[in-house]
Amino acid sequence: MSNEKDGHNAHEASHDNEQRPFNEPAVNDIPAYTNAEYPPDGGYGWICVAACFNINCFTWGVVASYGVFLGYYLENDIYPSATDIDFALIGGLNFSMAMLVSPIVTVITRRCGIHVPMLMGITFQTAGFIAASFATLIWHLYLTQGILVGFGVGFTYIPSIAILSQWFGKRRSLANGISAAGSGTGGLIFSLAVRAAISNISLAWSLRITGLVSGFMNVMATIVIRSRNHIVQPTQHPFDTVLLRRYDVILVLAWAFMSLDDSQAATATALLNLGTALGRPFIGVVSDQFGRIETAGFMTLLCAISVFAIWLPATSYGVTIFFVIINGAILGVFWATIGPICTEVVGLKELPSMLSLSWLITVLPTLCYERMTDPVFLAGSLGTMLIVALDEDVVI
Repeated sequence: MSNEKDGHNAHEASHDNEQRPFNEPAVNDIPAYTNAEYPPDGGYGWICVAACFNINCFTWGVVASYGVFLGYYLENDIYPSATDIDFALIGGLNFSMAMLVSPIVTVITRRCGIHVPMLMGITFQTAGFIAASFATLIWHLYLTQGILVGFGVGFTYIPSIAILSQWFGKRRSLANGISAAGSGTGGLIFSLAVRAAISNISLAWSLRITGLVSGFMNVMATIVIRSRNHIVQPTQHPFDTVLLRRYDVILVLAWAFMSLDDSQAATATALLNLGTALGRPFIGVVSDQFGRIETAGFMTLLCAISVFAIWLPATSYGVTIFFVIINGAILGVFWATIGPICTEVVGLKELPSMLSLSWLITVLPTLCYERMTDPVFLAGSLGTMLIVALDEDVVI
């Protein structure tokens, strides 16, 4: 009886092989890496969303509050011979240094996993803020609150950005949008908290508290975050020149390059971050529904229109507040969609390499942005404001 059953099964298997086209693989022949193409779309991925939200909150959210420090530095003669250009460049270094270290972080991640560079980044960022509290000369501030904090943000954030795309497929943009909203939430909290700390305690202690709180929270996020690199097995090249030969990659890199009184200034900074926190999850939902590339292009266009229609003709504080809320909700399109867009263009295996190129291409604009958006620099300079707006239009 057993032999008859085995013979019947063998006959059915033979019949299936005859019916199946020659180039169609059997189920057992499908390679294991297909798990990478169909992420779980949830499960522990939601824990990773919370961890990435936390990382955005206490890296980009912290440096987003630099506008409060900038206002205080400009109003008070703390550092001899320092100019407003110095303080603006220090803010730019927070972003540009974070992007500049991307090849190094990519190599360390490939060899040691995501947790080693993230812990290094937490150390850099915490040390940068604490050391800045003891700065007495402007070059001290360049090295600490500028370069060291920038390194910390880069080492902590860059290993985390590719993780959510590994965990989510259909809801990839939503997950990345929720994560990116962390920077707006953190910016809102720290903009208000830093202003209060400076007023009620001191500048030095506000820097120390910022470093210690952000360091502790980033450690908590690093403990729980998990990648799926063992399944995806990404290439993780720090500078993959092969990708630069593809026109779709060049278009994404071009988009990456071009998208980016004291109490009133702090309030405006806080409301800008509030708009960012509310807008980025919405961008994620829309991206999953209507397409990631299409949504990114449309939101970038809206950002440019808001500059021409609201910012340029603004003559009152009320209109400025309206602008920062509206613009804050849509200007985060780059951070909310860069991961999903790069995944669509090059796939999960090449995602870290593509992101490394994207971070490098943003070094120059992030270094100069703080100076270009300084109200003192913009005063009477319509041309500069037009450049900012046209930057958004060119990429469309």
